[in-house]
Amino acid sequence: MPSSSSSDHSFPELEESLKNLAVAEDAPEYMRKRLQVWFRVKASRNEQQPSADIPIRVTLPDGQVKMAIKGKTTPMDISKELFPDLAKRAIVAVVNDKLWDLNRPLEEDCSLKICDFETPEGKSVLWHSTAHMVGEAMEYIFKGELCIGPPIENGFYYDMHMEHPVREADLKELEKKAYQIAKSKRTFERMELKKDEAKEMFSYNPFKLEIIEKLGDDETITAYRDGPFIDLCRGPHVPVSSMVKALSLTKTGQAYWLGDAKNPSLQRVYGISFPDSKMLKEYLALLEEAEKRDHRLIGKKQELWTFHPWSPGCCFFYPHGTRIYNKLVEFIRKEYWKRGYEEVITPNLFDFQLWETSGHAQAFKEDMFLLSVENREFGLKPMNCPGHCLLFGSRQRSYRELPLRYADFGVLHRNELSGTLSGLTRVRRFQQDDAHIFCMPSQVESEVKNMLEFLKYVYDLFGFTFELVLSTRPEKFIGDIDLWNKAEEELKRALEDFTGKSCNEKDGWTLNPGDGAFYGPKIDVKIHDSLQRKHQSATIQLDFQLPIRFDLVYHAPSRPKQDSSPSEEEEPELHRPVIIHRAILGSVERFLGIYTEHCAGKWPFWLSPRQVIVIPVSEKYIEYGQFVRNRIHEQGFFVDIDTSDRKLAKKIREGQLAQYNYLLVVGDKEAADNTVNVRTRSNQVIGEKSLDDILEEFHRLQNNYE
Repeated sequence: MPSSSSSDHSFPELEESLKNLAVAEDAPEYMRKRLQVWFRVKASRNEQQPSADIPIRVTLPDGQVKMAIKGKTTPMDISKELFPDLAKRAIVAVVNDKLWDLNRPLEEDCSLKICDFETPEGKSVLWHSTAHMVGEAMEYIFKGELCIGPPIENGFYYDMHMEHPVREADLKELEKKAYQIAKSKRTFERMELKKDEAKEMFSYNPFKLEIIEKLGDDETITAYRDGPFIDLCRGPHVPVSSMVKALSLTKTGQAYWLGDAKNPSLQRVYGISFPDSKMLKEYLALLEEAEKRDHRLIGKKQELWTFHPWSPGCCFFYPHGTRIYNKLVEFIRKEYWKRGYEEVITPNLFDFQLWETSGHAQAFKEDMFLLSVENREFGLKPMNCPGHCLLFGSRQRSYRELPLRYADFGVLHRNELSGTLSGLTRVRRFQQDDAHIFCMPSQVESEVKNMLEFLKYVYDLFGFTFELVLSTRPEKFIGDIDLWNKAEEELKRALEDFTGKSCNEKDGWTLNPGDGAFYGPKIDVKIHDSLQRKHQSATIQLDFQLPIRFDLVYHAPSRPKQDSSPSEEEEPELHRPVIIHRAILGSVERFLGIYTEHCAGKWPFWLSPRQVIVIPVSEKYIEYGQFVRNRIHEQGFFVDIDTSDRKLAKKIREGQLAQYNYLLVVGDKEAADNTVNVRTRSNQVIGEKSLDDILEEFHRLQNNYE
């Protein structure tokens, strides 16, 4: 293709965009060249509309069917006609369960849902579009090469390869520029590209070129343009940039290309945006509180855990942190006993043949720690399920043994990229409250109901609310389709019975079509913390594939041989079990990090590593204080005594700041009456109590998980 042509300037959009770039004298040259390629490709398309209008059927969420014209009618057209109020705040459409630009014409009979910011889809798309605006601002100001800029759980980020780090002071300038772009009321234009066109358009950027090269020849490559900015992107995007009414760039950080420390270092800018300025103010207040609650800061302040560069991603737990960790495990272990789980212990190290048999070798090898032992390749286990399959298959099994519920707290290792490691929430060494249930297909529904009740009990106890998402059969799946359909229907019934709601009802459950694993459907659980954040936690995953790979069978009830008398010997039938993968806390480390921030390090009594401190009013009463401390210690509680010579008020204040749940002050009267004077961490003065009474209260709190 020639580098320029007279046809470039036949597009008013190009002339306007180049004019805008001319105003920005410091705009990098690649922005101009990128635009020229865009409009040259656009001129070459010559797409023709069908000569006749072809009607298509559009099914709305309430079942209503709206007729539309193929290649002409857009989701926005339908929204304006049928839902004018929603159309004013609409961000994106969902067409046949796929995100779709509101102004992109519909192509076939389809289902249609219109989403505003109150939906997860709307939030994700608004944040993704804002990332483009921030990316353009970064190109103007830093002149580097943009890498990727996705929406995340709360907002978005954009990575750039550049010569110097982004300073906190740069954020205000970036923010101002991005907000100017948002206010300019730009529309987003989508274009499909051939591979050579995409490579020419982004020829200046080695990171974009690497992405393009990895795409298959049959994959659709898309780019989006808003004003003079163009980015390689799947989309979709907001209909107009001015939907972003408020934005904030919250922090900067270092990252590595593709998360690998061996790759070039990048600068990452995080941000968030909203369609209303009030929402931003509320979010920033929560963000400020979240910074105070950072589990890494609380862990350091309360001396609970630490990390060392000689063992990245592997946590060191101090004695007080170990107390909390063990309490969590003991809590789940007691529930296992009540709910019919059998705890097992399996090896950490396996011959790599295990992972080839399980099917994890191809997808998981890069995430494993491998080593050579006597010229054989071994790996530290990243999950427990293959080991549990070996246990199940170690002898013959009868249907009478099912369901068989194996639980395992074994240590797992995953070779997470160093650039992704983050405190307790992303580690390399961890333990899970992992369980695998081997059951008959007819037992799946009841087992799933029991698991849902289990996780509700746990999350209610910790003060989390949660949402349930059913992910169904993907396009590429293995196994019998009838078995898939039956399993999905059983999961739906279990969810309906558990929630009392149908799919998409408020406070019910939602469907994520086609997002199941290739080996079975799953229920994902997201918990909501006290800062209104969502965290992926529990999973209930059906697996039809591992039983086949490990040739797992059980003896079903016998039936008489064909064409034989009833008196002849009966032959047993061999059936494959279904495996249900299940975790409630998930990674104990990650759950501990999330819960630390949820409770702001103010541990409930039963979980607290510092339950009680005894405070003698003076040196004279240390002996009685030590007696009190010993009595409480003998009952199994975590108790300390402050024998310092500090003033009483100072001792009390220090005890409260250290997050002791109860402070027991002892002096002359308490020593004489064999009592203690009780106050709480929140400075509630309870008053004088006998030692027996306060111990009874402690046992009540411990036994009731309060």
